[in-house]
Amino acid sequence: MASYASKVGQDIARWVENGLIDGETAEKLRRDVEANVRRSFSFGTVLAMLAAILLGAAILIFIAANWETIPRIARVLAVFAVIAAGYVGGAWLKLRDHPAFAEAAWVVAAAAFGGAIALIGQMYHFSGDESGAILTWCAGTALAAIALRSNPLTIMAVAIADGWLVIMLLNGFDFRSGFDIPYLYVLMAFALFLISYWTRSQPSRHLIILSLILYAGFVAAADEWDAMAIQLAIGSAVIFAAAVYASEPLDGLLQLGGRLPLHAFLGFLVGMAILQFQYDEGGGLILTAALMLAGIVAALVLAGRDSRGLRWLAYIGFTYELVWIYLVMMGTMLDTASFFLAAAVILGLLAFVIIRVEKRMRGGIAKRGTAS
Repeated sequence: MASYASKVGQDIARWVENGLIDGETAEKLRRDVEANVRRSFSFGTVLAMLAAILLGAAILIFIAANWETIPRIARVLAVFAVIAAGYVGGAWLKLRDHPAFAEAAWVVAAAAFGGAIALIGQMYHFSGDESGAILTWCAGTALAAIALRSNPLTIMAVAIADGWLVIMLLNGFDFRSGFDIPYLYVLMAFALFLISYWTRSQPSRHLIILSLILYAGFVAAADEWDAMAIQLAIGSAVIFAAAVYASEPLDGLLQLGGRLPLHAFLGFLVGMAILQFQYDEGGGLILTAALMLAGIVAALVLAGRDSRGLRWLAYIGFTYELVWIYLVMMGTMLDTASFFLAAAVILGLLAFVIIRVEKRMRGGIAKRGTAS
């Protein structure tokens, strides 16, 4: 957000210099940007959330220690007292205009709810596995987020769902038979995405999209004929193009703060990287490497100017691709050097053409501005 404020400040200074706005309007714009930056980030809020997370973790660890010396009924009542105190106390703090501490109290209550599920299941030996307990915890946290319209509780529900996904994927891992893929997660992600609109939780939507890319990556790794990896790469490329050429309606619908191209580009890189593990020699290597490099260049040309994160992701992807080609072709240095030479020539020609086109475009815009 600070970089955004800095960029807007530079734009305002340029507008004043060019006579587009007066000094009074510029000052109003600067004050509005600064006020919104302060509201969007508060160090005190961050500390309150960290304290809540640590307190919740302490409760969970305390419960996991199994209080053998405390009567069962006392354990249950103590945990439910923490839950009630967290939710009721959070509501009281919210009414007293202490939103940061209110959200922190709700996070503690949600953590205690998860601990209560584990404690009761342990004490009374209920049938079931950890998967069902985590799903119950996620559902309860999501319902609390809806009722309280809480951004942090929505993020917590998504984090619990992501934890469930990782546990399911790791438990189902088998190099010989592939993965036991939890398809239920797609429905969970869709439901949580809808909830995030009600709770105005943009970070939750980012987490959900990233987890879906992880999910698709695991499915692609288990797919022997690479259908999912191809679908992930092509689908991400299509979404990237839509995000670039229809950015306003898509961002208005998904409300991702203009970061959909970044997510789509990441999905493309993941899909192509998985394909490269399958086609690591001959024509397959050349084709996948060429597509990867072409995708990186296209992403930089189409959206790199407006997204620093996308530029860094492109640089990381480019570095990964060079290292991968070097490792795969290590035994044939001459072929590796030839490939790098050809790639350098092609990229150099592309850079020359793009620079010439951009200069002409800027010249045409300047001429139209002078004529008007």
